[in-house]
Amino acid sequence: MGKGSRRAGKVINKVVECGKKWEKKPTFESNSPPSEMVNLIGVYECKLDAKGRAPLPAALKKQLAALTEGGFVLKRSVFSKCLELYPLEEWNAVMGQVGQLNRFVKKHADFIRMFTAGVKPVELDNAGRILIPKDLMAFAGLGETLVFASAPFGLEIWDKEAYENVVQASEADFGALAEEVMGQSNERPNHVS
Repeated sequence: MGKGSRRAGKVINKVVECGKKWEKKPTFESNSPPSEMVNLIGVYECKLDAKGRAPLPAALKKQLAALTEGGFVLKRSVFSKCLELYPLEEWNAVMGQVGQLNRFVKKHADFIRMFTAGVKPVELDNAGRILIPKDLMAFAGLGETLVFASAPFGLEIWDKEAYENVVQASEADFGALAEEVMGQSNERPNHVS
């Protein structure tokens, strides 16, 4: 790698002239916090094989390319019967927040236990697939066809039929929900549509 190389938003250090004391000099600095996730775009379908492996669609693999080195964390969703796939860096940021909770407060200890229940580290295999453990498949009711839906933290993984039911059921109320969530805030720009 040459001077000032940049890879996946990480700081790559360069060595100063030979004979001088080694120094770390950042050649890339991001204006965003280190835990900020790459914004993934899209909803993708794929077929789950008999062994519980889900191939990531090519367009999604391309978006995730910079994040695959550290692996991922797969967990149950808090609010829906789906799974959540976090890049490891994003998961570590979330766990940093969870780690601030006082484990000697019962409500906090209960939350931590439930939030981390069923959490599994996963990696892409050489064919670009992730292995979904059986307990997580059962939790989400995953069938043969899956939907990968982009989210601010990473991806949601749904059974196709369940995803379509949730989206269709939510369509009628989405305008009211959007107004309640986004319309009341002075912190957000008005151009979200």
